[in-house]
Amino acid sequence: MIKIARKNLVWWAVTLAVAFLLVQVSCDLYLPTITSDLIDKGIAKNDTAYIWQQGIKMMLVSVIGLVAAGGNVYFASTQAMKVGQKLRSQMFSKVVNFASREFTDFGDASLITRTTNDIVQIQNVMVTILRMMLQSPIMLIAAGVLAFNREARLTKVFLISLPILAICVIVIMYFAVPLFKSIQKKTDRINLVFREGLTGVRVIRAFNQDQFEQDRFDGANQDYTKTAMKAYTLVSFMFPVMTLILSGTNIGIIWLGGHLIADMQMQVGNLVAFMTYATQILMSFMMLSMVFVFVPRASASAARINEVLTRPSSVSDVPVEQQQQFDATQPASLTFKDVAFKYRGAEKNALTAVNFAAHAGQTVAIIGGTGSGKSTLVNLIPRLFNHDQGEILVNGRSIDQVAQHDLHDLISITQQKAVLFKGTIRSNLQYGYEQATDEVMWRALEIAQAKTFVEESGGLDAVVEQNGGNFSGGQRQRLAIARTIIKPASIYVFDDSFSALDFKTDAQLRLALKQDQQVQQAVTVIVAQRVSTVADADLILVLEDGQVVGQGTHQELKATNATYRQIIESQIQEGDGAHA
Repeated sequence: MIKIARKNLVWWAVTLAVAFLLVQVSCDLYLPTITSDLIDKGIAKNDTAYIWQQGIKMMLVSVIGLVAAGGNVYFASTQAMKVGQKLRSQMFSKVVNFASREFTDFGDASLITRTTNDIVQIQNVMVTILRMMLQSPIMLIAAGVLAFNREARLTKVFLISLPILAICVIVIMYFAVPLFKSIQKKTDRINLVFREGLTGVRVIRAFNQDQFEQDRFDGANQDYTKTAMKAYTLVSFMFPVMTLILSGTNIGIIWLGGHLIADMQMQVGNLVAFMTYATQILMSFMMLSMVFVFVPRASASAARINEVLTRPSSVSDVPVEQQQQFDATQPASLTFKDVAFKYRGAEKNALTAVNFAAHAGQTVAIIGGTGSGKSTLVNLIPRLFNHDQGEILVNGRSIDQVAQHDLHDLISITQQKAVLFKGTIRSNLQYGYEQATDEVMWRALEIAQAKTFVEESGGLDAVVEQNGGNFSGGQRQRLAIARTIIKPASIYVFDDSFSALDFKTDAQLRLALKQDQQVQQAVTVIVAQRVSTVADADLILVLEDGQVVGQGTHQELKATNATYRQIIESQIQEGDGAHA
């Protein structure tokens, strides 16, 4: 919490908030003195002029206190909101630069909770700190001193009320604080179940698991609700306990004060002032106690936020002075030298001893069974993961020795899942290359076999709903391919991105890719399941259990590689291999 405050608060604004707070507290503490004088010197002596004088003074002090309170609230709330704004920006920037391993470790649901709910907790506590946490101890100490100076004999009442209040607060905090800490984890759980329900709604309906998912969400929801009810029920006891103790304290003060007044040992004004100070003391004590209830919850949120912000990425650049630069005159090339990779916690390598080389104008196709390591291999090219052994060269430079930003500038990739963003077709295509003109975009759409349906949809300014929900799977895939093609790159990667296309469209798209001048100057990497998709590639890699068990052209592998022949035979039986 302190680390977050020190890094994100603007200290001149915090100083002004504290200054306004001190003025407000001073006015609040001065008002009982004015009231006491008004009663003892004005009302008791029937001095109307003095009553008016003190009344005007009371109004002025109240107005000053009101203005000061407004200033404190303004600076406290704006600083808290700005801290939240900065933290959200820092979290988003950090998460966007995470490698895949960090996403797996934290989980999407937890990252969303940390960026929303946890930051809201920090915001609330920042306001509380700049208001109650600073005000309460100042008011508590100052009111205690002034009350003692007014009538020391009445302070014995606090020897009973304050210990009782302290014991009640400690007991409530002891049970409530752990509950508040657990609420954050239970919020993660609700977000996880809800997110899975939204993203998997079609699967849920297809398998008629609606009731199961509802029960699962109800379980997480009820667990959160029960914990929250326990926590807030415990905290809610603070107010009736406070009211009871305050009432008892006032009764004790009036009882003792009444005897002193009857014995002519104390004036009525002092009793009224002392009761006001007593109320301020007990209220300050309760507010301070409330702060200590909510600060641990915010501290837990701060720890969760710092965990993300301080988490080093598993994929990081070498120091700037050691970084190599790509040579713009160097032709496109991609080389794997004895590359091996293993997922954390796995028993064996996902890839072992991968070797191949490709140059500008060549197409490398990767084929193999499910789980053979095809997507893992292409994800190593843009360093979504760090390879464990060997070396990967792009345009003659080791990808470990160049900045990730520079590397990503040379690579354009279509992932397995075609992701489109809410907006227009134009905005989605320019996401791949911001400087793209309409002519360039139509060229990319034509290569991707998407020109016809884009024209029918309304052209480049046609609306794209969230996740491309207003387009079919094949249309989304072709738009994603067009977005990849539109970017000038040295390496184009298509990770099983032709799977939703029919054979005719698949063949036309691959032919258009081969004939495009921009693509001819780059290395094209295609991951596919169908032999027909990879048959015309310059180099085909056959993967099995993470190892390259064959590489060559279609005809070479068909003649010499048993695994490749098995793939062809299996697809012939399914009716796909006839297109090879």
